[in-house]
Amino acid sequence: MKSNDEYGQFIGSAEVRIVRTLPGPIERIWEYLTDPVKRARWFCGGVLEQQAGGKVVFAMHHKNLAPNETPPAKYAQVQDPGVTFEGRVLKCEPPRLLVYTFGSEDSEVTFELTPQGKSVQLVLTHRTRGAEEQAELCSYASGWHTHLRLLLAELDGRSLGAFWAPHAQLEAEYRQLRADPARG
Repeated sequence: MKSNDEYGQFIGSAEVRIVRTLPGPIERIWEYLTDPVKRARWFCGGVLEQQAGGKVVFAMHHKNLAPNETPPAKYAQVQDPGVTFEGRVLKCEPPRLLVYTFGSEDSEVTFELTPQGKSVQLVLTHRTRGAEEQAELCSYASGWHTHLRLLLAELDGRSLGAFWAPHAQLEAEYRQLRADPARG
């Protein structure tokens, strides 16, 4: 079984894939991906219409995840006052598959859930198109890595811990991994 701290893998220059094992059942994990209140505890709030073509609202207010932390300057708006943007559901097959655009049509996130006994394997893939989105791939990788760590803590009933310091460290590490894939 893979460690829940393992780096995601870059699949070419346009996508990153992160695999985690979460405490089930699968329906519980699905709720944390789709319910605005539960999703806000580890990632962001906002409506998610569970149907192809449905709207996704990403209400990111990281001051709720990291209330006593100062983010790097480039993420200050995400911390406080927060940012809100929209995406579109591309596929929704409860409780196993959720695919949506992440703000831009050039940024797509897939969540695949597979039961494994009492656990659930989550495979998150973030695909990008276009130079602008591909330039953000390390930021997306470190963001998802950090947010999935928060999800695991939430599911286990543990303190969420720090957000911005691990995120910054992971972003630098993902940049090194992307530049030299042999290191991963």
